[in-house]
Amino acid sequence: MQAQEQINLYIAELPEWQRKLLVRLRQLVHTVDDEVEETWKWGKPHFDHDGIMLGFAAFKNHLGVWFHKGALIDDPKNLFAKQEKDEAKGMRGYKLVEGDVINEKAFVELVKQAVKLNKDGTKLGDAKPARKALVVPQEFDHCLHKDEQTWENWEKFNYTHKKEYVEWITDAKKDETRKHRIAKALEMIREGVGKEEKYRVK
Repeated sequence: MQAQEQINLYIAELPEWQRKLLVRLRQLVHTVDDEVEETWKWGKPHFDHDGIMLGFAAFKNHLGVWFHKGALIDDPKNLFAKQEKDEAKGMRGYKLVEGDVINEKAFVELVKQAVKLNKDGTKLGDAKPARKALVVPQEFDHCLHKDEQTWENWEKFNYTHKKEYVEWITDAKKDETRKHRIAKALEMIREGVGKEEKYRVK
């Protein structure tokens, strides 16, 4: 049996709400590129373009669209579910439950990126997803700007050094502790050293 026929049967046997969503998702995938090929892998519908790209899976209470290189895909509308421990090798999933409406524009953009990654021959190990933007606490940010030397050193720090300071400050449970850590951090930053280079818990 050809993949297209297997996918037709797979979708036909699903509950109505899942069937309607998968039919539309399938259509949207094909609008992106005429050369997308339907395949049948691991008992589930898949869509390939210069290699494996994405797959559909129906579960009891939700549908999942799994992007095999999802970790390399920019997802500004946050369609991807929070990463789960069993998501291997950079896969990311777009999950839908009964009553959900597909964000068609955002979904199509994800598929376009998936196609481009495969066309370019990009492997998961070739690139890393963009780092999560570092949110500097307002109080700390204000203090950093007060002293020119401190700010200059802060701007020279790499992402990891900045992250260590921010996490140290935001992890403080008491207001007094947070203020003490901010003061200590400013002193160390002014000297141009990273938190882990000098700071030790006493």
